[in-house]
Amino acid sequence: MKTIGVLTSGGDAPGMNAAIRAVVRTGCESGMRVLGIRRGYSGLINGDMVEMDLRSVSDIIHRGGTMLYTARCPEFKTEEGIQKAVDVCHETGMEGIVVIGGDGSFRGARDLSLHGIPCVAMPGTIDNDVACCDYTVGYDTAMNTIMDMVDRIRDTTESHDRCSVVEVMGRRAGYLALNAGIAVGATSILIPEVPYDFERDVIERMRRTQKTGKKHFIIIVAEGIGGVEEMAKRIEEATGVESRASVLGHVQRGGSPTVRDRVVASHMGNYCVRLLEKGIGNRVVAMQKEEVMDFDIYEALNMKKSIDLNLYRIAHEIFDLIGVLKWKFKALAWAKIKRWRAFCCPPSFLCVYVEL
Repeated sequence: MKTIGVLTSGGDAPGMNAAIRAVVRTGCESGMRVLGIRRGYSGLINGDMVEMDLRSVSDIIHRGGTMLYTARCPEFKTEEGIQKAVDVCHETGMEGIVVIGGDGSFRGARDLSLHGIPCVAMPGTIDNDVACCDYTVGYDTAMNTIMDMVDRIRDTTESHDRCSVVEVMGRRAGYLALNAGIAVGATSILIPEVPYDFERDVIERMRRTQKTGKKHFIIIVAEGIGGVEEMAKRIEEATGVESRASVLGHVQRGGSPTVRDRVVASHMGNYCVRLLEKGIGNRVVAMQKEEVMDFDIYEALNMKKSIDLNLYRIAHEIFDLIGVLKWKFKALAWAKIKRWRAFCCPPSFLCVYVEL
């Protein structure tokens, strides 16, 4: 191929710029002409693109967002919109496209491939909900952002003996909530993949940990469940603990990408161009078991992804175990102190008490 394009589509994710950089530099080093398509499929339909070179992508690897911008394009879901995009590809001499985005973007790549424009897609989404991938670009940065934000929320939560109910992104998937919830030591984690009972999984957990002397709580709720304002009211009514709801929102999409996101994005971007260089399209590049590989786009879109229920179980076992051990240790320690006072210290002696 002599000319390829690159676009970002759907929600932005940290690491997209690293992927764009890898695509452009790999293409240029291979003697290809690389066109940057602005604002996703909308820009493709409207011919909004710019020729890129090595300098075009200097100093972007550390930046969040996407230098090519992104947008959702309802027009591209129609046959007329797809044909417009194909016509632009022919007019500009574009022989293949690297698409960076989520599963919705992959469907667009599939449709273009069906119309004779070879496309290779790679996963760029903080939700980590692409079925063929263990890991999507942007996921690690988003998890770290959530952890940092909740750690800050914890400071004020602890100061006021409150409960904070925190909603995190993820659409209909609970990957962000589960992993971030473990990282911040949440009292309870609610995700769409696991049915929950509010009384059992939130209220009873709080009451159980209150017996250990804990007075502040963090509840992590996935976006696919929502309703954090109502949850906070129910918690306060049931436990008497002052409760506040926090929706972290789009801060989770921003920020400088982590090392992992930069490296994985660079690897995948390079891989995409190498496939197009061989004339191979209609593929999705993915990471499984720490290895970058590719799948037929139809196969990838038909795959199902399930959350790690064992990790969910571990998350709550760790919480339960810590709470129980703290309570049992304190009770045991006080029992030993009382026995020591009774048998080792005459009543007239001065006793020193140790508060655990």
